[in-house]
Formats: sequence, structure tokens, C-alpha cells
Amino acid sequence: MKLILIHGAPAVGKLTVSNEIAKHTDFKLFHNHLSIDCVLPVFEFGTKPFWKLVHRIRIETIKEAARVGQNLIYTFCYAKGEDNAHVAKITKIVEANGGEVCLVLLICEKGELEKRVLEESRRKFGKANNLKILREILEKYDLFSPVPERESLVIDNTNLSPEATARKIIKHYKLGEI
Repeated sequence: MKLILIHGAPAVGKLTVSNEIAKHTDFKLFHNHLSIDCVLPVFEFGTKPFWKLVHRIRIETIKEAARVGQNLIYTFCYAKGEDNAHVAKITKIVEANGGEVCLVLLICEKGELEKRVLEESRRKFGKANNLKILREILEKYDLFSPVPERESLVIDNTNLSPEATARKIIKHYKLGEI
């Protein structure tokens, strides 16, 4: 089993690129808003019970995929320092089941992020969708650093199509032919 963990700032294209990878491989997509959207009707965003359940859903889904050998793409807005324990936990789970974690950091220029964050497609999942929220997130968290002590493929997709970005990931991690 391979887990492709695609991370980066809001609006960098994690979900769009992941959909392209899933289209051309046998990988299933577990994007971060699936867990958020599952819990949001019951608990307010950001509360302790909210994050407890979101975290549990993410961990258990990855654990079961690893157990049964299901290749998986997981999108995540990794914040250096804040999320190191989460990444370490899922890495341990995957590797304990004989799997491999492949890290991908997507980055793009701030001006491009500001354009992308306003796109209509972001509203469907309740994503950060305005400049105020984006700027607050970017100021508060380091979302542009790779996971420490792990090899990461870093791709600047400012001027790359989602298809071209997906091709780079598929080729680099030998996920199949494209």
C-alpha cells in the first residue's frame, strides 16, 4: 500500500491534483474535507470535540486502508510544528502495515493563491474561500515547509496545470503510466 500525502496551503490545488492522480491510477482519494464535513453538522468548527472526531476519522480511515492494502491519496493542510505528531502517527500506521508514505508539498505564488481561493469550486466543501481567511491562515501557520526528516517531492504549480502536476507525482513515485 502507498499513501500519497499531498499537503500545502489552502487553494494550492491539493484536491484538484489528487482527483487527476486518482483518475489515472488505482488510488482512492481521502481529502481532508471529507472528515471535516462529516463532523461539522454536529460540532462547531475548531472546538475540542470537533477536532477529536476529525482526527479519529482520519486516523481510522488511513489505518484500515493500510490494513487491507488500499492505495490512498490523503490531502492535508500540514502546518510545520503544529501537525508533526499527526504525520508521524499516520506514517507509523502505514509503515507498520508494510506500506509506504510518499509526501508531496504543493506550493505556488501568493498572488496565485489569492486568485484561486476565490474560485467557486471551493464553496462546495466549505473551504477557506476569501482573502481575509487565507491571509490569516498564511500568517499564523507555516504551510510552505516540507515535513521534517522525510523526503518530500516539492512542486511549484503556479504555472502548471493540475494534469501536469499529477503527471510529475505519478512519474516520481512510480504510481503507474500516464
